[in-house]
Amino acid sequence: MVDMLVYRAEGQAVVRGEDLYAMRLPGWDLPATYPPFAAMLFVPSTWFDVSTLRVLVMLLNYALLAAAVHLSLKLAGWPKQHRAAVVVLATGLGVWLEPVFTTFQYGQVNLGILCLVLWDLTRPDSHRLKGVGIGLATAIKITPGLFAVYLFLTGRVRAAFVSAGTFLAAGLIGWALLPDASYGFWTTYLWDPSRVGVTVLVDNQSLRGAVCRLLDVNDPGLVGVVASALVAVLGLGVAVLAGRSARVLRRADAWGAVCAALTALLVSPISWTHHWVWCIPLLALLAVEARTTARRVLFGVTAAVFLSHVMWAVPHRWGRGVAWYWQLPGAIYPPIAIAVLVVLGVRLYRARRQAVDAAGGGALTLLTARLDRDPALTNRT
Repeated sequence: MVDMLVYRAEGQAVVRGEDLYAMRLPGWDLPATYPPFAAMLFVPSTWFDVSTLRVLVMLLNYALLAAAVHLSLKLAGWPKQHRAAVVVLATGLGVWLEPVFTTFQYGQVNLGILCLVLWDLTRPDSHRLKGVGIGLATAIKITPGLFAVYLFLTGRVRAAFVSAGTFLAAGLIGWALLPDASYGFWTTYLWDPSRVGVTVLVDNQSLRGAVCRLLDVNDPGLVGVVASALVAVLGLGVAVLAGRSARVLRRADAWGAVCAALTALLVSPISWTHHWVWCIPLLALLAVEARTTARRVLFGVTAAVFLSHVMWAVPHRWGRGVAWYWQLPGAIYPPIAIAVLVVLGVRLYRARRQAVDAAGGGALTLLTARLDRDPALTNRT
């Protein structure tokens, strides 16, 4: 649980008034990478010795996993009469999903971030506090901020502003209590990806990491920028289109939210394997829609990918200089995410085209009926 140890060290730095971003975890040389507001939330971890804290964090992650499964089923519209049993079963099996397993292994906060975002997304758009969860998640780990953009572009303007306001309020709290750390983070450390880790590691399942390993470089340069930009446009476009297609697509908002998450994971410079806990709502959606052979196959393949832990079979985790046939196993999450975006994009295109054709046919039928009822109109026509 090395990341748990980093969080605890951040909490200790806050309590002792030490330089938060000069702190390095002894024995691991790992720095603080989250905003000062997050470090303040880690202060309670200093109240316990490490052994006790490991047990508490494990139990907390079990509870958060169950909550994430419940909220994912709710987002996907799973029938209520079977939901409790599925939560129990899926929580037990979900531990073996690679992103969940490594979240437990490192003592990470990913399941908490996931629950905050899902809590928001499963509330009615009319709820006054919709957006608070996304704002808090963004104040802790920045990347969930894309969900505020998603809410704004899909017409939930108030929720988007609530999210932005919550994020700003949390940032101001951090600035008021930790002014020096806040200045350093927002002006310098946030923009330094080297503090987070080495891009080329197989642990990094972002598109940039996959391109680095494919080209056998540490920095993909223009190729990486162009690839990320294209996927960002594709992913956000599909997410927003899905979120605005409730009339032609079942579970439209759920698909939109999942596509927004996959887009954020793909375009982030570094998306460690444990960041991909968004496989939980993705699998919930695929499972609830697995009513045809093709969709069952899609669900089975996706589940197999996230259960495989295959990237850890790559000969060495630094990702450089491995044979070509290790490229796909070493970067397995980006292709499956891009495939989901493409498949849903095609599905949306067909659904909207059918809706337009049906509307055109309905208008023609209505005109024909009017002509049949009014011979004078027929003559004029």
